[in-house]
Amino acid sequence: MVERVCGIPKAKFEEVAQLYCGNSGPDKTGAITYALNLTQHTNGVENIRALCMLQLLLGNVGRPGGGVVALRGHANVQGATDLELLYHELPGYMAQPLRDAHPDLATYLEKETPKGGFWTNKPKFFVSLLKAFYGDAATKDNEFGYQWLPKRASADAYSHQHMFVDMYNGVIKGFLADGQNPAVGGPNAKLARAAMQRLDWLVVKDIFITETAEIWKAPGVDPKSVKTEIFFLPAAPAAEKDGSLTNTMRLIQWHEKAVTPPGDVTSDAEFFCSLAQRLQKLYAGSKKERDKGFLAADFKYGDNPKEPDMELVLKEVNGFATEEIQGKDGKVVYKKGQPLNTFAHMTDDGKTAGGCWIYTGVIVEGPDGKLVNRANARKPADDKDYLGHGWAFAWPANRRILYNRASADLQGKPWSEKKKLIWWDPQAPGNEPDKKGKWVGLDVPDFNAFLDPAAKNGDKPFIMRTDLVGGFFGPLNDGPFPEHYEPIESPVKNLLSKRQNNPVAKIWKVPDQQNELASVGSADYPYVITTYRLTEHHLSGVMSRYLPMLAELFESHFAEISHELAGEIGLQNGDMVTVSTPRGKIHVKAMVTNRLKPFTIDGKKVHQIGVPWHWGFKGIDGLPGSKGDITNDLSATVGDPNVYIQETKAFLCNVKKGVV
Repeated sequence: MVERVCGIPKAKFEEVAQLYCGNSGPDKTGAITYALNLTQHTNGVENIRALCMLQLLLGNVGRPGGGVVALRGHANVQGATDLELLYHELPGYMAQPLRDAHPDLATYLEKETPKGGFWTNKPKFFVSLLKAFYGDAATKDNEFGYQWLPKRASADAYSHQHMFVDMYNGVIKGFLADGQNPAVGGPNAKLARAAMQRLDWLVVKDIFITETAEIWKAPGVDPKSVKTEIFFLPAAPAAEKDGSLTNTMRLIQWHEKAVTPPGDVTSDAEFFCSLAQRLQKLYAGSKKERDKGFLAADFKYGDNPKEPDMELVLKEVNGFATEEIQGKDGKVVYKKGQPLNTFAHMTDDGKTAGGCWIYTGVIVEGPDGKLVNRANARKPADDKDYLGHGWAFAWPANRRILYNRASADLQGKPWSEKKKLIWWDPQAPGNEPDKKGKWVGLDVPDFNAFLDPAAKNGDKPFIMRTDLVGGFFGPLNDGPFPEHYEPIESPVKNLLSKRQNNPVAKIWKVPDQQNELASVGSADYPYVITTYRLTEHHLSGVMSRYLPMLAELFESHFAEISHELAGEIGLQNGDMVTVSTPRGKIHVKAMVTNRLKPFTIDGKKVHQIGVPWHWGFKGIDGLPGSKGDITNDLSATVGDPNVYIQETKAFLCNVKKGVV
């Protein structure tokens, strides 16, 4: 059945399965890496859950060399997720409140705090976050400013795709694009450009003048028809500012400014802090309840009125004491303003503030009272510490492998000498003078360090879950267990289910035929298309198409096509082709390659092409290869029902020779 559905020969599938499973066990582990090839589907979340389930079954979670590893698209995707540039969560993976479901703080905490596992500490993390937002104005009497938080009207709203549909329909009037180029990089980019052309105003802050900044210059557009007033603000790249990057292994690494930004170029931090302070002056006389939180927020970090001190920003993210905190013995544990050493010291009474609880410990106070930025630590790994705990800081608690209690058996002994990580030492000093026993080893235990394996829950590693054990069922919108569905556009019927595709996938209805879809097995669009990235380019091309040394590495935009398909439609390598979908078409050169082969799916030959998506109508004059048609004009506005990510790794197209 796998061969019939996926087109992979049975023998090859069995070979891969035996190879992988054979490298999992007491002495061996296997890691699964993935990128957007698995996530950008209308069942993308279920795809990743399936990988996690496989790793649980094989014993590849919480052990060295195991895990499910996301290969991120740029250096700070993980950091942006941790600090929640996503619409549905607050920093530290706490839900953004819903207006109707969470009318007050008590209700929010009651509904969102599990009855078991480490998330029972959520009230401490959440109240500390509110204190970081609103400072002294956040008190117990006003729910620590909870009512000042923006509330979601619906869970089915506010994603990237929601925004551009609302923009096209006139609901959104203005847009700030900071380091984003949706005119090229987002799904159904043709719709995105049309939507931005209907705005009252658009502010773009970026390192180059992007396609988004010049939507009125897009091919085929009459500038007089674009009503949008556009403001472009030059932005500083990483080398022109201090800050941190958090990579896929949760490693927070500091980078220091190499040069001062030229002219009117500013960092994101300077721009947003300056903007906030100017807005606070405009709102200073407001008596409205909704404005109190914004007016209470402190956007000043350090003495420089222009550029915020980013280590002070990191301190706020880390967490600090808002007043003197004493221990049970009356001794001072923290002075007011002192950074917290661990999130275990956060409280729900307003005595601590913290912008992202999982980052606590990244910046601490040294014996001399000065801040120690552990993200800037640079001690390389060695044979005594191969995980490199002295290099930067991995959240949480500088722990390098999550759920590492699973690296030992039920009795607390390593599964093998080769794969040992942490283990229970019954003779190690305990947490009280008359007690012995502690988890020790090569990593920071992701577990109560003094909980005996024989004690209650001492054999349960998955501390973030209510039941403390690995889970095969999840509370997802498309069901608790992964199921195979075909993409919204597919050349074949679903052989495993009467349901062709995900029954709760999000398909937006957009006026003016801006999101038309191909039918199953469409004769007009018979080929599968997948989009992908190139080593030489970066995302929508803003950081690569403007650099000659990178842009000239590709002579032109192209579509990768198999020899078999090229033979069927009479193509030679380098010929111009037209790739079309119900949403749009692009003209690119054909790259005829052995990398792609046709599938045989349930006896039917199915061709697939691949098209990178880095090109746009901006670039370097005199270097034609830096400009090209926009691949995402082909993709649709459809999404996974859990996070609304687009489906750009499998949809339907047609390919014709020449410029049609």
